[in-house]
Amino acid sequence: MTRADLAARLRGAGIEEAREEALRLFCHFSGYSRAAALAEPAADCADPALAAALARRLRREPLAYILGECWFCNECYRVGPACLIPRPETEMLVEYAQAHLPPGGFFADLCTGSGCIAVSLLACRPDARGDAYELSPEALALASENALANRVDRRLRFYQRDLLLPGAVSPPQPYDMILSNPPYVRRDRMDALSPEVQAEPRLALDGGEDGGRFYAAFLHELPAVLAPHGCFVFEIGEEQGAQIRALAEAAGFVCRIFPDLAGLDRMAVLCRVEAASEGVAKG
Repeated sequence: MTRADLAARLRGAGIEEAREEALRLFCHFSGYSRAAALAEPAADCADPALAAALARRLRREPLAYILGECWFCNECYRVGPACLIPRPETEMLVEYAQAHLPPGGFFADLCTGSGCIAVSLLACRPDARGDAYELSPEALALASENALANRVDRRLRFYQRDLLLPGAVSPPQPYDMILSNPPYVRRDRMDALSPEVQAEPRLALDGGEDGGRFYAAFLHELPAVLAPHGCFVFEIGEEQGAQIRALAEAAGFVCRIFPDLAGLDRMAVLCRVEAASEGVAKG
């Protein structure tokens, strides 16, 4: 099967990035590098595993689950149906934390999933250490593997916790930063998600009736475990800016909203009012 064959089948199934996905599938199962495959457009791969992978993709199973891996920031992550697939827009949280976590900083990553936020932050900040929290034991196992594979496991502790329960987060010292890409899809919109997204764990997507149940729980429970000049850094849905601002104000925080590359609201940074007045929230 050639890349052109793969692309035609994928395109016929309505998959938008058919050419790119065909290239990735071909390279994964043929052993060709990306450059070699591009240099030989007529190259053929007869491995039955490629045909099986194509059949899975035509059923709209996410490509990352089929390949078993994806890239996020500068790291490769093992992924599977137990965890949300890391998205490029989530890299915003890592970039912000890299620049604003104080030297020797201690952070928490809530709803860690694959571990991508915590692991990539530790990979670019060798002075930092963190705690990662997750409810799913299967996702937590993947996160632990990813920490080991990316050589940050000695600076990252894992906890299986239900973060909607009081007292789920109780560190030995306050966190300088609390990051999270929590479930934030409104429950009434779950059925409208693409087939690929619906193949991801509902546990990692369902944000409750208004999409904000995790933000509300975090802001109710966690200010006590955040250092006085620390901040929350949340990924949010494109329509949640006003909701997050209201929750932040009620909890005594100032909220700044940052857009992603598409211009959509995507990240919220919440600092205490007194810290924001001293310029901590800038940047």
